[in-house]
Amino acid sequence: MAHRRIRQYDALTIPTGSASGLGYRMPAEFEPISCIWLTPPKNTVTWPGCLAEAQREFAGWVALLRKVVTVRTTDELGIDTNDSWIRDFGPIFVVKEGSLACHDFHFNTWGGKYEVRDKDDVAPQHIAKALDVPIWVHDFVLEGGSIDVNGRGTVMTTEQCLLNPNRNPGMSRGQIESQLHSALGTRHVIWLPGGIEGDDTDGHIDDVARFISPNMVAVVSAPKGHPDHGMTQKNITALREAMDQDSRPLRVVELPVPEPIHYDYPDGRGPVPASYANFLIVNGHVFIPIFGQPADGQAAAVLEAAMPGYSVIPVLARSLVVGLGALHCLSQQQPAVVEGPGG
Repeated sequence: MAHRRIRQYDALTIPTGSASGLGYRMPAEFEPISCIWLTPPKNTVTWPGCLAEAQREFAGWVALLRKVVTVRTTDELGIDTNDSWIRDFGPIFVVKEGSLACHDFHFNTWGGKYEVRDKDDVAPQHIAKALDVPIWVHDFVLEGGSIDVNGRGTVMTTEQCLLNPNRNPGMSRGQIESQLHSALGTRHVIWLPGGIEGDDTDGHIDDVARFISPNMVAVVSAPKGHPDHGMTQKNITALREAMDQDSRPLRVVELPVPEPIHYDYPDGRGPVPASYANFLIVNGHVFIPIFGQPADGQAAAVLEAAMPGYSVIPVLARSLVVGLGALHCLSQQQPAVVEGPGG
């Protein structure tokens, strides 16, 4: 299916070569960030019966974010959207010395699970136009929450999501890897089996495992008896057997999981996808979602021990996660651009 273009498409700067071929790469989240992009919660269907509470939690988080980074919203640019999950439909930024660009991948509502969201799908084009940066517009389906990079050549994802035929049917694993490397400037893929219960994205990586340094991954680990035990153990096994882009073993840190959280959804769906892995790293700070559970403090302590020098900041996301995502899902980072000599 072809990706929709905005009416001002001809005014955009569309590079003729691939991002990797032109020397661009996607930086890791723990590298310097110039801006965080947000789309405030607004959809009453996404947050049934708790939109006001979700908006209050969101506002509290934004106040904390503004202390450490510039915050921009699609609303301030007059960009109309269907929902708030800018991690998945928003621009994926790449950099090279002195230059910023971005990708607009086709957003098909997580494998066609929901109505067509044309406004979300073209939001990156509007942002690229406002920033006056080059943009690649792809027919390839990809959500930002399905990938995580270490900034050194490795991208991590799940088989459950990227190999799902509801994304890019007919494409082989090798073809998908080639698409990722071409766009992100990577050369190595770590495939984990899948995601957690309640996640409607088919197993996004940002709910299960995240790079916290070039060679260290924080991964959720559910105990026996928890519905996520089996899958999280498979993910941990895969990580302990994995190598980075330089054929070095990864260092693996295990995060606890909250007890299953159930919400009275009108459609009777299962537990919410509450995960401490849905944190956002910003310029020496880690904003970690918490859910009013005993494991909240344990999760924060794990990250504090694994990330010395970082300030770990808990953010209540008990209502935000009812929308089936949390802090990472609701944000998209714009990396800082490093000028070259004389720049």
